[in-house]
Amino acid sequence: MKAALSQLIRSLNVRGWSPATSTNYSFIDEHQQIWVSKSGVNKADFTDSDFMTIDKDGIGTGMFHGVKPSDETQIHLWIYKHFTDAKVVLHSHSKFPVLISQFNEDYFPVQGYELQKGFKGCKSHLESLQIPIVDNQQDMQLLCAALDQRIQDIQHHCFIIAEHGTYAWGENLFEAQRHLETLDYLCECEFLR
Repeated sequence: MKAALSQLIRSLNVRGWSPATSTNYSFIDEHQQIWVSKSGVNKADFTDSDFMTIDKDGIGTGMFHGVKPSDETQIHLWIYKHFTDAKVVLHSHSKFPVLISQFNEDYFPVQGYELQKGFKGCKSHLESLQIPIVDNQQDMQLLCAALDQRIQDIQHHCFIIAEHGTYAWGENLFEAQRHLETLDYLCECEFLR
């Protein structure tokens, strides 16, 4: 998993989705151990050694005790707690979801796009989807509390943090990437429209 996710992280960076060392990523391994990206790593140069293990509170474990994980590790832990099928979490700072959040308050509404079927469970382009937009917070406890209030709205394995970026997840790397790319494509289409 480390090698494949590291390669994806570098690929997303080439797309411009992780400028200035931003974004964070995590996965749960076959032993149920959570691995998260370290803080402040240039994603253009991301390697397997840039992941670290954490405990259920987001503290580095083993050889990573005292190492700083990503600033938004608590969001990853929130996703794993509330969406127990999630095994990979991806965070993007791509431009179009950020721009879309400036024109929509609580939801990003989507209907009529064939690619919306990239979201697991969406069977038709005719379905009306609403992707939650959550207010940005620097305090991760406050942000997770805001997510608690919106949990029933999170139906498509992703959400947008206003003027910040997106989180998407899946049962495996392929599914998480598909959800992230689906959301970004829909945001780009709607913004350009």
